[in-house]
Amino acid sequence: MNSSLQTGIFPAALKMAVVKPLLKKTNSDPSVFDNYRPVSNLPFLSKVLEKLVFIQLNEFLSQNNIFEINQSGFRTNHSTETALLKFVNDVRCALDSGQISVLVPLDLSAAFDTVDHLILVNRLKSLGLSGTVLKWFESYLMERNFMVSMDTNFSGVHEINCGVPQGSILGPLLFNIYMLPLGNVIRTHNISFHSYADDTQLYLAMSPDDTRPIEALFNCILDVKLWMANNFLQLNQDKTEILVIGPEAKREKQFLKLQELSLSHSETVRNLGVIVDSKLTFIPHIKQVVKTGFYHLKNLARVCPLLSLANMEMLMHAFIMSKVDYCNALLAGLPKTNIKNLQLLQNSAARVLTKTRRRAHITLILKSLHWLPICFRIDFKIHLTVFKCLNGLAPSYLSDLLVRYEPSRTLRS
Repeated sequence: MNSSLQTGIFPAALKMAVVKPLLKKTNSDPSVFDNYRPVSNLPFLSKVLEKLVFIQLNEFLSQNNIFEINQSGFRTNHSTETALLKFVNDVRCALDSGQISVLVPLDLSAAFDTVDHLILVNRLKSLGLSGTVLKWFESYLMERNFMVSMDTNFSGVHEINCGVPQGSILGPLLFNIYMLPLGNVIRTHNISFHSYADDTQLYLAMSPDDTRPIEALFNCILDVKLWMANNFLQLNQDKTEILVIGPEAKREKQFLKLQELSLSHSETVRNLGVIVDSKLTFIPHIKQVVKTGFYHLKNLARVCPLLSLANMEMLMHAFIMSKVDYCNALLAGLPKTNIKNLQLLQNSAARVLTKTRRRAHITLILKSLHWLPICFRIDFKIHLTVFKCLNGLAPSYLSDLLVRYEPSRTLRS
C-alpha cells in the first residue's frame, strides 16, 4: 500500500475486474441488454487501497469547497430524499407565489462507462493535484482489464480504454469530479438544477403568462447536450421528459410554447424513484407503491407459515415498509385521504405478520410491532430531517433554509 502511494503506481495485478451483468430491475426483460448494469468485482486489496485514497481525496474536496453544492450523489449526509426535498420545496414556494414550475429530468446512458480518462486526469489537475498524486490516478485509470462472467462462463480478457469501474470505491467520487463543469453550463441560463450521480433535474419557476423562460430552458438543454457530447456522455432520450407543475388553467399557455419548440410534455415523470405529477399531489406515486406493496404482500403471505416471526418481519421491512418509507418526507402536508391507502397497506402487512384476523383492532397490532402509523412515520422523518439540519448532519442546501429564531431583546431564561 505505502509503496503504491509513494511511487504513484497502482499495481497491475489489482486492475483486473470480473464484470457481472445485473438486471437494473427484477421485472426487466432479460433479453434486452440495456436492462443490465455492469458491476465490476474487484480484488479485495484494490478496494482497501482505493479506500485509503478516497478518504484523503474526499477530505481535500470538502476542505476546499470543491464539491458541486447541488450534487447529492455519493456524498455524506446527502441522499435522493434530500435532493427531492430541495426541489419540492422550491416548487411549492413557487406555487404559493402564484407561479408554475417546469421540470426536466435528464438521464445519461451508461455514464460511468464512457468517462474519458484524459479529460478526467485534466479535471484532477485543474483541482490542484500534481506530482506523484496525479501520477497515481493516471496509473489507476489506465491499462485496466476486464472479463465478463455469466453463470459459470467467462469471456476472454479485454482492455478498458474509458470509464470508471462500477462497484469500485473511487469510481463514484471520480465521476462527480468529471461532472463538475456541468453546473456552470446550466447556471449561465439562470436555470435551477440538482444532480444525483448521473441523474440531473432542470427546473425553473415562471409566471403563467410568460413563455420566455421556456426558451431559456430549451437553450439550456441544447448546451447541456453539447457539453455532454464534448465529454463523451450521451443523454438517454427515452427518459428525458418535461413536466409542467401547477393548476391546469395556468399551464395551457406553456403547453403551446412547448409544442412550438417540439418539446413533448407528460402528466407524470419518474424522478429519482419518485413519480412526480403535474399537481404535486403524489397520488400516482402512492398508487404505484401500494400496488407493488400488495403484490409482494400476497407472495409473502404464502411463505409466512414456513418462516419465523423474525425472518418474516425482516422480509416485510425489505419488500414493503422500505418502499413505504422511501422519500416519505415529500408527503408531509398532504391530506389524509391521499395517504390512506398507504395505511391500508401497512395494516395488511401487520395482520399478515402477526397472523391476526381482518377485524382485529389495528392499533394494538401496530404497537406490538413497534410500527408507527403512516402519518407519524412522515412526521418522524420531518423531525429527523430538521434535527439533522440544525446539527450539521444535512446538506447545506437544506440547512440554509432554516433560520434560528433570535429575539431582539434579551429574555430571562
